[in-house]
Amino acid sequence: MNLKPLVIGDLTAKIPVIQGGMGVGISLSGLAGSVASCGGVGIISTAQIGYREDGFSENPIETNLKAIGKEIARAREIAKGGIIGVNIMVATKRYADYVREAVKSGVDLIISGAGLPTMLPDLVRGSRTKIAPIVSTVKSASVICKLWERKYSRLPDLVVIEGPRAGGHLGFTREQLEKFTPGEYEKEIKGIMEVVEDYGEHGGVHIPVAVAGGIYGRDDMEKALALGADAVQMGTRFVTTYECDASDAYKQAYINAKKEDICIVDSPVGMPGRAISNKFLCSVKQNPPGLRGKCYNCLEHCNPATIPYCITRALAAAAKGDTENALLFCGDNAWRSDHLEHVEDIIKELTQ
Repeated sequence: MNLKPLVIGDLTAKIPVIQGGMGVGISLSGLAGSVASCGGVGIISTAQIGYREDGFSENPIETNLKAIGKEIARAREIAKGGIIGVNIMVATKRYADYVREAVKSGVDLIISGAGLPTMLPDLVRGSRTKIAPIVSTVKSASVICKLWERKYSRLPDLVVIEGPRAGGHLGFTREQLEKFTPGEYEKEIKGIMEVVEDYGEHGGVHIPVAVAGGIYGRDDMEKALALGADAVQMGTRFVTTYECDASDAYKQAYINAKKEDICIVDSPVGMPGRAISNKFLCSVKQNPPGLRGKCYNCLEHCNPATIPYCITRALAAAAKGDTENALLFCGDNAWRSDHLEHVEDIIKELTQ
């Protein structure tokens, strides 16, 4: 299969591969810049992006906002003119401020999920920044396209379809995760593509679609493209690269993981997620620690009085390398990782 470039408005990625945004220190400037330099689309996650910066503990949100510009600038230095985007969760506290800071920093693309980004077109108005909602169902795709068109006379520049095999927080209920087998979800993907195509035709534009969740190798990419996708989004595969911003211990946890170690967990904010089973998850089931300390103001709907544990603390511990006392988010294919490699090697495998 010949790969076509991914065209997002006036942006062109030579390789139709978007690197997934992985929060709290996994995909920062190092990984995003490297993917972009190889012709793909590099994505920085803004989720607690400043966790390593001075002042984060005292003032996490303001520290995060300052870190956005720093990470984008660093990624640009590595990217050699490639496309740099950010992933900003709708569930983030002060979401609008994160979006405005990314736009101010000249980011090329904002991908936004963990809720429907209903106000995103207004927040980027007047800028060159492209915008892409993450959707998981036909219903969510219809809602966001209709709302953006009616309220803002704007359509998405890209749509990311994130399936049930993705890592981290998932846009499904547990019942949906059981329902959507690979074959069943292909029908949902085709339905979403029909919705996006209809809105694009009505607006006189082509809206590219990227499929995410379960994309690991060339075979997975070819299946997604054969369904009609313009690109794929991959997160898990890029974790075990030398360029990934996570600690070596975090990467080794992926390499050591077996298929049976990958499990669905309940996030403190009520959403199901996918992670690697470890001592931390076992202890949380038996004796949840609660907040135990400062709240880092990460998610809008998190109630410090009722959460079983602090997700920021758990994810930051993972990124720093304390893998047994941490939440290790991962995709369904994490067990397939068996060695460290360079981003360039992955891109070559996908394209040659």
